[in-house]
Amino acid sequence: MAIATINPTTGETVREFESLTPTEVEAALDRAARRFADYRTTSFDQRATWLRATADLLESEADDVATMMTTEMGKTLAAAKAETLKCAKAFRYVADHGAAMLADEVADAGAVGASRAFMRYQPLGVILAVMPWNFPLWQAVRFIAPALMAGNVGILKHASNVPQSALYLDDVLRRAGFPDGCFQTLLVGSDMVESILRDPRVAAATLTGSEPAGRAVAAIAGDEVKHTVLELGGSDPFIVMPSADIAAAARTAVTARVQNNGQSCIAAKRFIVHTEVYDEFVERFVDGFGALVVGDPTDPATDVGPLATEQGRTDLEALVDDAVTRGASVLIGGRRVERAGWFYQPTILAEITAEMDIYSAEAFGPVAVVYRVDDIDAAITIANDTAFGLGGNAWTTDTAEQDRFIDDIVSGQVFINGMTTSYPELGFGGVKRSGYGRELTAHGIREFCNIKTVWIG
Repeated sequence: MAIATINPTTGETVREFESLTPTEVEAALDRAARRFADYRTTSFDQRATWLRATADLLESEADDVATMMTTEMGKTLAAAKAETLKCAKAFRYVADHGAAMLADEVADAGAVGASRAFMRYQPLGVILAVMPWNFPLWQAVRFIAPALMAGNVGILKHASNVPQSALYLDDVLRRAGFPDGCFQTLLVGSDMVESILRDPRVAAATLTGSEPAGRAVAAIAGDEVKHTVLELGGSDPFIVMPSADIAAAARTAVTARVQNNGQSCIAAKRFIVHTEVYDEFVERFVDGFGALVVGDPTDPATDVGPLATEQGRTDLEALVDDAVTRGASVLIGGRRVERAGWFYQPTILAEITAEMDIYSAEAFGPVAVVYRVDDIDAAITIANDTAFGLGGNAWTTDTAEQDRFIDDIVSGQVFINGMTTSYPELGFGGVKRSGYGRELTAHGIREFCNIKTVWIG
């Protein structure tokens, strides 16, 4: 895939970039390793000062940054600006709480025959981040802010269709005061990831992306005995029970499915509805989809913009066409929008069976599938009948049902009566083929630390 900004609203190539040469990559790795040697000794206070300065810049430049992201991957301007401000919030959160998260963890010295005993969190070194295009800033910031606060340095291999976003991250951190080499964007193709990850100067890696990409990086890292964090795909359930506020659930369901033009790993994708409220929910859900405005993402009236890539739309079409051929009902949508760019109609499918590809695959776009169930056991069975386990969503005011969903949905997170999302204050990550490890909070900042046991006699 060429390293280029291709506007998904028009299909036009805006700007192309040359990939770094092996010699330039070698220089970047050397720069990162040399910088880590002294950056690791900087104080938490100094790192926090640079993080807050980054947040200030993001806030002051939010409008321009939003336009850049919309041009590169097609999210609405409102969504792009919200993402930029969310990144600023994350930088501030880590600046405010990082030192406490990384403070020595004191043990019972007497129990181990010591005068002092504790765990110390120390940075690992150069961390490689392989990031996707759907949240060009936020996905990377979830790694960058905690890694830098912990004293690591970072190198970013971003998706090839968001090079300007990748370069902006490099630039904004430098302007915020981080020393040269603390964070570097490497404009390279996927074919160079293996050699970078195998380089002895790289200590660990984090990847957000597809399951095949995660498998490849995990295999290489395993061979090199290097730590990884993987956040891969998701096919999140959205369960609605009879006691739920059906109107609120249906409104949230629309947003949950089409956020980011339907291109979010934690977007609700499978809507599992109790038979007692199925008809009411589906009617409201379809009406909500019907009211969505599909169009130019720079237009404030637009709710859903284009898919980020032409291949993404082709893949989505194939899933829908396969389902319809095998007997699925199209409640609304079901086709591409005939205009320039990579648009697809917001679509809801029913009568889904296990023989259809969409039953087990992640539909990455504004396509929802609905299931009718008779009881909570059937709802949980369908929710867990997936290779993924990123997020889960359930709507019920019955506390016993809430406990069942919390305990029995196999996922990295469960949201009750609200839309699944990510917050700096909450851990983020999945299980099963959605990956392993955690981002955000103390769990995330410690992922790329040596947790060193100290015993003093």
